[in-house]
Amino acid sequence: MEMMSSLMWILVLVTTLVFCIIFLNGKSKSKLSSTLRWIPSSKTLCQLPLGTLGWPFVGETIDFISCAYSDRPESFMDRRRRMYGNVFKSHIFGTPTIVSTDSEVNRFVLQSDAKALVPFYPKSLTELMGKSSILLINGSLQRKIHGLIGSFFKSPHLKDQITRDMQTYVQQAMDKWGDDQPIFIQDETKTIAFQVLVKALISLNPGEEMEVLKKQFQEFISGLMSLPVKAKKRMVKIVHRIIQSRKNSSTSSMVPRDVVDVLLKDVSEQLTDDLIAGNMIDMMIPGEDSVPVLMTLAIKYLSDCPAALHQLTEENLKLKRLKAQNGEPLIWSDYLSLFFTQSVITETLRMGNVIIGVMRKAMKDIEIKGHLIPKGWCFFAYFRSIHLSENHYDCPYQFNPWRWQEKHTISSYNFTPFGGGQRLCPGLDLARLEASIFLHHFVTNFRWVAEEDTIVNFPTVRMKKRMPVWVERRE
Repeated sequence: MEMMSSLMWILVLVTTLVFCIIFLNGKSKSKLSSTLRWIPSSKTLCQLPLGTLGWPFVGETIDFISCAYSDRPESFMDRRRRMYGNVFKSHIFGTPTIVSTDSEVNRFVLQSDAKALVPFYPKSLTELMGKSSILLINGSLQRKIHGLIGSFFKSPHLKDQITRDMQTYVQQAMDKWGDDQPIFIQDETKTIAFQVLVKALISLNPGEEMEVLKKQFQEFISGLMSLPVKAKKRMVKIVHRIIQSRKNSSTSSMVPRDVVDVLLKDVSEQLTDDLIAGNMIDMMIPGEDSVPVLMTLAIKYLSDCPAALHQLTEENLKLKRLKAQNGEPLIWSDYLSLFFTQSVITETLRMGNVIIGVMRKAMKDIEIKGHLIPKGWCFFAYFRSIHLSENHYDCPYQFNPWRWQEKHTISSYNFTPFGGGQRLCPGLDLARLEASIFLHHFVTNFRWVAEEDTIVNFPTVRMKKRMPVWVERRE
């Protein structure tokens, strides 16, 4: 499960300056395809990619973070790509690293045997998340949990529930909006997305307990640098109470109502209460970060592109009128059928790069396309440089949702906003659905004028002023 959201980079990037060198150890006996294969150390013929390891201990981390603060975070990668090629060596995250801006190499790594390249995170993050976190576990247990959650997230039953909840929470929020003060889209979408996700995970409705959980979660997020273990433990206790209540309940539904139900129904006895509770907290992160940022950035890009906003608005008004004439409610498939709206979401994902890449650790010497990844080194598949490359997209820094109406663009391997392979984010369809519902209700109910705002890329992707807009209700 690729849940390496921008919030994670707070620990991934900054703590490396403090801890310097972090290694994870492990063993593996797996084999990969002829493109990705084991290379015995004594017989290695391929060479390390070109590049530099920078200063002792710190490596090139300071330069990497310096670029991350700019409006072109990919400039660190792009300069080295021009000097050394699409795959190069560096020293960031406190460890020697092979960086790839090559879509083919990244695809092979994402689809590789899970024992060949395992998830890599700094020690500080692994201590916070715990060894049983979906971010860290590997092998059969990871496949089991990912499969159970993935199947549930794809189910029409959950999509129906998400649609109803999203419509309710969006309407409740928008009913409070007035034209006498700005609406901060980033704050509004965080509240909505968190409520929807928590309902899908643990069936907790808005109320006192939700507010307690949200308060603790915000403390957890805002204190990531100080390792807010206590805040996470308090949240885990809340989820533990819900799990125990489920177990003590005499009523059991054939259809799981949330992710807790799905995992509790597993009969393998591998999924302990502690494992389930801890992972529910980790899985709340997209509700605070990834999904709200996607919706906020979509409003930002649409505000700056009147032609796209006009076409998206007309498409959604047409659907709204059609459903009203037929006396039918909007269902999840209606939202996902909005072709241009989906193109806007896709283009927002390409340009926004809420998840800039994923990291793996090589368990043995590996060769990919003639490049050596030594045992113990980090491999960093950097998506942002690919998504914003002139080699893959015409005018890559221009918001152009029409580009996704070309078949060759849609089928490209140069677009991986949700990761890939066995750890492909299972919530990708739900993220699109939530964004589609929010955009539909926003553009069909309001006209707006956005205040000037800029995108900040470090330590999280967000709007500097929280995306303030002045709204006017449509007649």
